[in-house]
Amino acid sequence: MHDVTRRTLLTTTAAGGFLAAATAGAQTNEPVPQPQRPGHGGTDPGPRNVVRDRQNPDLLVPPSTDHGTLPNLRFSFSDAHVRQETGGWTRQVTVRELGISKDIAGVNMRLNAGGVRELHWHKAAEWAYMLYGTARITAIDPQGRNFVDDVGVGDLWYFPSGIPHSIQGLNPDGCEFLLVFDDGDFDEDNTFLLSDWFKHTPDEVLSKNFGVPGSSFAHMPDPSELYIFPAPVPEPLGSDRVVGAVPGAPGFSHKMLAQQPIKTKSGTVRITDTSVFPASKTISAALVEVQPGGMREMHWHPNTNEWQYYIEGQARMGVFAASGQARTFDFQAGDVGYVPFAMGHYIENIGTTAVRFLEIFKNSYYADVSLNQWLALTPPELVQAHLKLDRQTLEAFHKEKSPVVPV
Repeated sequence: MHDVTRRTLLTTTAAGGFLAAATAGAQTNEPVPQPQRPGHGGTDPGPRNVVRDRQNPDLLVPPSTDHGTLPNLRFSFSDAHVRQETGGWTRQVTVRELGISKDIAGVNMRLNAGGVRELHWHKAAEWAYMLYGTARITAIDPQGRNFVDDVGVGDLWYFPSGIPHSIQGLNPDGCEFLLVFDDGDFDEDNTFLLSDWFKHTPDEVLSKNFGVPGSSFAHMPDPSELYIFPAPVPEPLGSDRVVGAVPGAPGFSHKMLAQQPIKTKSGTVRITDTSVFPASKTISAALVEVQPGGMREMHWHPNTNEWQYYIEGQARMGVFAASGQARTFDFQAGDVGYVPFAMGHYIENIGTTAVRFLEIFKNSYYADVSLNQWLALTPPELVQAHLKLDRQTLEAFHKEKSPVVPV
């Protein structure tokens, strides 16, 4: 290609990219965001994804306080592969999608009315938060005690590793929920499925095990037909009880929204760990709501990493990683966030509606350290020597923890 022709092509392409960006801006009646602030950066004539840039303004134009090379701490379920089945769908965010999250993985699942997540078990423990609709969960423990319960929006369940269980969507429109596993390498395609084991066991072995003729198993479906599959919606709870079953399995479910929240004028926090949900031995969580203009205060967690799921609203998170490193990320519904162990951070509501999100931890108990409270409970002369603050500012610090500010 001649240089003149090549230059013409590049000029035309760049102009087309700029025009496309300008058109995208015109369609929303908003100026096209540019990677610049006074004295820094410049315009981006394209090619570019203006929609993405609008969703992540603090990546395009980071606060001047950002510095260093922190890894990515955000991934959206909208960017995850959706596995569609006859009874619903599922998608996952694991260490393969969010490389920093080596200890926790998440799955977003939808079951239609009657849709069944096949009877199964797995090596990782499973914690869940109901996002929509209602579901019936079943399980048994090693002592042969069975558990059956119906769960709705805001309810949790927890199945320890190795505990067999199922989930089924109920009327009128099934359910959607978030699953959290205490292993970042978890893979929803690598669970122990009931149909898969039967299919890979000789009929004579099944016959000997169950005391019935081997021909009884001649018409079992292929495992590929199940996983998430349609079935009749069960009768109301109670009629679904198994005759002769031994009741009294541990309480594998919990009503998180029924908890009395920690409340400030700017939001609420509900904390669920083994102190209120004894079955949940490897996962603790907080459900946080922040009103417009509010912020989850500057804090850190002294016991483990934090995995987040954003339910609604628009938020930004600033993370401080020591050694002069800091980075800011933007979030909206369906996004996953992550904060490595002990790193200081805040989550600010930058929208016009409430922000609701889950803080999730691979630990039996919840713990955080408030920057505000730490400074208020440190001798003021020592704080003043560090930060050169006046007395009025020092006296404004709060000795009582306020997870959502302003208070």
